[in-house]
Amino acid sequence: MNHDSPLSPLSPRPLHHPATAAGPRRVLTTAQLRSHGVSAAEADDQCRPGGPWQQLLPGVVLLHPGPPTGEERLHAALLYTTRERSVRVLAQPGPADSTAPHYEDAMITGAAALTLHGFSSAPPLSCLETLDVLVPRLRRLRSTGGVRIVRAPVLPAPERVADVPVAPVPRALADAVATLDDAAAVLRLLTEAVVGGHCDAATVVRELTGAKLLNRPHVVNAVDSLVAEGRAVTEERLYRMVREYGLPDPVWNVDLHLPGGPHLGGLDAYWPDQAVAVELDTRTSRQGPRREERRREERRREGRLPGGSLPEDVWSEYARKREHLERLGITVVHLTPHKLRDAAEQQAAVIRTALMAADDRDPAAYVVVLPR
Repeated sequence: MNHDSPLSPLSPRPLHHPATAAGPRRVLTTAQLRSHGVSAAEADDQCRPGGPWQQLLPGVVLLHPGPPTGEERLHAALLYTTRERSVRVLAQPGPADSTAPHYEDAMITGAAALTLHGFSSAPPLSCLETLDVLVPRLRRLRSTGGVRIVRAPVLPAPERVADVPVAPVPRALADAVATLDDAAAVLRLLTEAVVGGHCDAATVVRELTGAKLLNRPHVVNAVDSLVAEGRAVTEERLYRMVREYGLPDPVWNVDLHLPGGPHLGGLDAYWPDQAVAVELDTRTSRQGPRREERRREERRREGRLPGGSLPEDVWSEYARKREHLERLGITVVHLTPHKLRDAAEQQAAVIRTALMAADDRDPAAYVVVLPR
């Protein structure tokens, strides 16, 4: 090829991303090619059958003739869907070239995002025929060529994995579940999200509810199993917290009763000598957020629910019982899976403080403690 031709900035070395042997620098838009002096006609000629390039998606060109790698497919999908902010391409990349592509208003979601997040239950990129890309609802784009457009009224903040903007796990999980009819596959993904520490069961259910996926029986069945699995994971974290931070051993999983009186409720951990209890909040609500908020606001106006952010079902189950127990002189520490996962040391300090303060409180009412 004549080195004075407009194609010379792209020859004789193919472009590539400095971080990988086959990265986004081998995928360019036709607009980027024009900035290198390659006209639309010349790009079309290079992409002819048997030519050195190929058109992967409308307006997106792969600068080699072989099959695209998984990374190249990801960046091609983003180049097709993004409002490009800064994708600078150098003719002869070298050590000083450390720029990474930036994409505006687009991120990988669904199964591909879970793969990038490290889910072992998600298929490898090479096995995915379609890549899901999350974009704002009003973007004028269509699904095409192995790219499925997923829309949202408000985009979540993306996470960057290997220079790729990726939807957070809860959103990616909901988009992946929306494409699955296999209950076992859904359960594997949901379980890995919770057991793997990516998010808690309540967050997963909230995202599935917002995506209107809980009207599908196989998803509901998977969620029921997930909630049970999530509680087991949270209980194990509670046991570990007590052990690792040197708290005295409580009695585990007990029911409290007044002598000859009513059942006061179940507790996950209880220190009888200090009258300190721990209750785990592993409840999830399947109500949509708007409906839940409307019902909560109605109860506030009627004087049946104080201000605050607790959903109605959580208030009914936890706050009323907590008030009753505290009237009896029992201190109740309310823990969520999120607190145990991300702030175990602080939660242990809260419990230790409650135990140490027992001597300064009036004696608690006598209660009967039974195994749950």
